[in-house]
Amino acid sequence: MDSGQLPFDVSRETLERLDAFEALARKWTRKISLVSRNDAEHLWPRHIVDSAQLWPLRPAGVSHWVDLGAGGGFPGIVIAILAAETADPPRVTLIESDMRKAAFLMTAAREIDCPVTVLTERIESAPPQRADIVSARALAPLGTLLGWAERHLRAGGACLFHKGRSWQDELSEAAGNWRLEPEIIPSITNPDSVVLKIEGFSRV
Repeated sequence: MDSGQLPFDVSRETLERLDAFEALARKWTRKISLVSRNDAEHLWPRHIVDSAQLWPLRPAGVSHWVDLGAGGGFPGIVIAILAAETADPPRVTLIESDMRKAAFLMTAAREIDCPVTVLTERIESAPPQRADIVSARALAPLGTLLGWAERHLRAGGACLFHKGRSWQDELSEAAGNWRLEPEIIPSITNPDSVVLKIEGFSRV
């Protein structure tokens, strides 16, 4: 682990929890496909740090964070670990329809003492969450994500979406159905990637 890669300072306890989560993700990846085999050897920079970069982008006063298609817990579990060291941590909800991955998320949260709510449901059928933040990573095209976020985001909330090298194409395609003015934030882990921070979007 290279904790120096984190974009901000955290406590020793938080680093220990991140280490424990990394070990669990490696262990479970041997059984189910949480990440690719190649990425399993680089979990800290490619997944933990990549997830952690969302934390300082949150608006003030966040009380409920929802991660869509939470999969291996990136970014949802990482965010919950970081949130746990704050004075008033937001509630973190992970929506994941794959029962094996949901079982991993619940096991990880229990073993590292990191409270989250795991909904083992499809995103489009889960009860609306009225979240302050909706996040997603490597999940679906931007237009689809906005449709899901519309269901689960409260009025005035924000989306934080990791996007890879095709992000500009996704923005152009989404603009045909959505009015949006995203803040485009360069990724700290990949020069071809960005984080899209989107507030106040609406259907065309």
